[in-house]
Amino acid sequence: MRLAIMQPYLFPYIGYFQLINAADLFVLHDDVQYIKGGWINRNRILQNGKDVFITLSLKNDSAYKNINERFFSTEFVNEKKKILRVLQNAYHKAPHLEEVLSLLNKIFLSEENNISVFITQSILLIKDYLQITTPVQLSSAIPKNNETKGEERVLELCKSCNASQYINPTGGISLYSKINFYNNGIQLNFLRTNYIEYKQFENNFIPFLSIIDVLMFNSIENIKTYLAEFTLE
Repeated sequence: MRLAIMQPYLFPYIGYFQLINAADLFVLHDDVQYIKGGWINRNRILQNGKDVFITLSLKNDSAYKNINERFFSTEFVNEKKKILRVLQNAYHKAPHLEEVLSLLNKIFLSEENNISVFITQSILLIKDYLQITTPVQLSSAIPKNNETKGEERVLELCKSCNASQYINPTGGISLYSKINFYNNGIQLNFLRTNYIEYKQFENNFIPFLSIIDVLMFNSIENIKTYLAEFTLE
């Protein structure tokens, strides 16, 4: 069984969905500490030929709390409306604007302000939109020793899920040892997303933006081909 694990990210890039699609089970790592400045509550879109951030702000809270213990700020409702307006204006001439706005409206209709739950809901809706059938599970629901961290935590999750293979983005090359995984009876591979380019209005192409950008400019059929555009190392 091939397992992949990632923290819940807001509208992540195409490589995140390649990972989901390539796995037999995808685990959202919701019970690890929230890290400020990452991709959990923000991502990049195209606006006037440049990449800009869209962000949902968080309620002030302890920096030591896990992702599933954090909440969006009191501005959550207004920020969702603002982001929808920004996206509609930024992509008003995109070929798939209407269907993507319909999907985003469905996502933003949620009144859930726990960041883990809201992002999990959004990832599931996008996954279904892309016709990805991989089941998704929360790490908080998987029995394990919650005192473990890093590679030891991932190995525990692999064993709890009876994984024979673990795949991770290439960012994990410096974090995980193929020998350590092999010694635990698990094959470790790293997924490297190929360079994927498509037409974005008239600007020079900006790669690896939010999945929103990919959805706006590509049919589901095209995106399905992109999901296979990676190498396993």
